[in-house]
Amino acid sequence: MKAIIFDLDGVVVDTAKYHYLAWRKLAGELGFEFDISNNERLKGVSRMESLSIVLETGGMKGFTEEEKKELADRKNKYYLQMIRDIDESEILPGIPEFIAGLKERNYKIALGSASKSGRMILEKLKLAGLFDAIVDGNLVERAKPDPQVFVTAAELLKIPCESCIVVEDAEAGIEAARAGGMHSIGVGSKELLKEADIIVESTAELTGLMEALPLYRKN
Repeated sequence: MKAIIFDLDGVVVDTAKYHYLAWRKLAGELGFEFDISNNERLKGVSRMESLSIVLETGGMKGFTEEEKKELADRKNKYYLQMIRDIDESEILPGIPEFIAGLKERNYKIALGSASKSGRMILEKLKLAGLFDAIVDGNLVERAKPDPQVFVTAAELLKIPCESCIVVEDAEAGIEAARAGGMHSIGVGSKELLKEADIIVESTAELTGLMEALPLYRKN
């Protein structure tokens, strides 16, 4: 193993809550409630696919592509307003220590996120300088479970896909890692992430994995 590719939402930082609040605000403006129970379906998918899911939950049909783009842009405006003040305090537990340990072992580190705000968020968290490659929704067209975002990260790192490990909290992300021929660590539910090679309940457990398993040590 030579590289770790991190998802963003739910792995490095919990911005998923802000996505949910922004979608809920948009849904309210359209006259229906978007419940938190539906939010799991949005993990790891693109903005436009997320919009389709949100509209579906509200039984909303008949929008033109132009109208859908306007709705997606409106939601993104709400989201950007909500995250403008995030800082290092919102980095998920164990992530700084895990990244530091990987750096000590000379692993390459990349971001592989569907979010178009990926680079901006890493900069706000003061983590951007630690990443050897940052791939977000501005660089790829196909959303997870398509492996494009992870394959692009591997290409930028100049490391074969089979030598990369993806850290993901979404089922679609684990599927994307497998489709790209990569290993995977799932963070969260064992039921939802059952296809991952290894599953931990939280990011706080990642440092323990690195110490315990020779697979994640530098050869």
